[in-house]
Amino acid sequence: MRLATVAHLGIKELYSLARDPVMILLMLHAFTVAIYSSATAMPDPLHKAPIAFVDEDDSPLSRRLVDAFYPPFFLPPARITLATMDARLDAGVDTFAIVIPPEFQHDLLAGRAPALQLNVDATRVSQALSGSAYVQAIAGGEIDAFLAGRRDALQPPVDLIHRMRFNPELDKTWFGGAMELVNSVTMLSFVLTGAALIRERERGTIEHLLVMPVTPLEIMAAKVWSMALVVMLATSLSLTVVIRGLLAVPMAGSVTLFLAGTALHLFATTSMGLFLATVARSMPQFGLLLLLVLIPLHMLSGGVTPIEAMPDGIQRIMQFAPTTHYTTLAQAVLFRGAGVDVVWPQLLALVVIGAVLSGLALLRFRRMLAAMA
Repeated sequence: MRLATVAHLGIKELYSLARDPVMILLMLHAFTVAIYSSATAMPDPLHKAPIAFVDEDDSPLSRRLVDAFYPPFFLPPARITLATMDARLDAGVDTFAIVIPPEFQHDLLAGRAPALQLNVDATRVSQALSGSAYVQAIAGGEIDAFLAGRRDALQPPVDLIHRMRFNPELDKTWFGGAMELVNSVTMLSFVLTGAALIRERERGTIEHLLVMPVTPLEIMAAKVWSMALVVMLATSLSLTVVIRGLLAVPMAGSVTLFLAGTALHLFATTSMGLFLATVARSMPQFGLLLLLVLIPLHMLSGGVTPIEAMPDGIQRIMQFAPTTHYTTLAQAVLFRGAGVDVVWPQLLALVVIGAVLSGLALLRFRRMLAAMA
């Protein structure tokens, strides 16, 4: 492989990309607007959940319970009757409906154990799971405070001290922005490399390369390094301008180490994009193949759901995906300040996976060129 030839072919790819306004617009959106909107628009697990009360006791305690639920976690509680409760739940008007039975306060003060009935619309899964715990904690706290007379008199047997590491303010924009950057790196590396090859096939310029004294390895290497360079530059600018600047997310670790991991990740994903481009015959087919590949890589990489929470079979399969190791590396370096001594397994895995994927892509690329010759 002649490095000068690879360099000239790569520069040709950069000129071709510069004349493609659609791809330029896609990159600008993916590394700016998409990251900012994803970070700032991440929903809270419980936000303005509709709740209603059937207060059949109408006591100071029952009114205190109703007043304990307020925004932003819940909407102002609606007071309803028992006859309308099921109809409201069926219509989706309320997510939570709490029934306070008659003589609730009297039974509680008498030492009995009265029960509150919590009705939950479980079709709203995210709010149902977290909201039930919120309701139990709020109601339990109000009842304990009522029995004790004042909150200061409550002394739990064990004092639990919280220590929030790596994100002390629990700011969701920190995590959302960084994970969207990881997704943008993966998506653009697929799209740019695959589109570069398909664009040449559709325009007929790939035939010009076949009559030139260049090898398939040189053509593939030129496409990989040029598109990877573009994504690397966009990643650096997005990390500096959007994440550090607009979102004010502090980076705990080394940006250089993160970019090094990004380069190894691009080595693997650009090869995957080139492989898919050799399978697809047109850009629409390539887009459909991207949906089949990118969505599982995104959902199962550990950025949305922790990898430990997935079935054992999925965990084993995803160990062969570069996005799994890149997501782990990004979280460790950017959030926890990890060094090479911590993330070297992920770096090694990206090297091995990238070598295997590039070999498969080169084999498929050679077969495609041979069929066209």
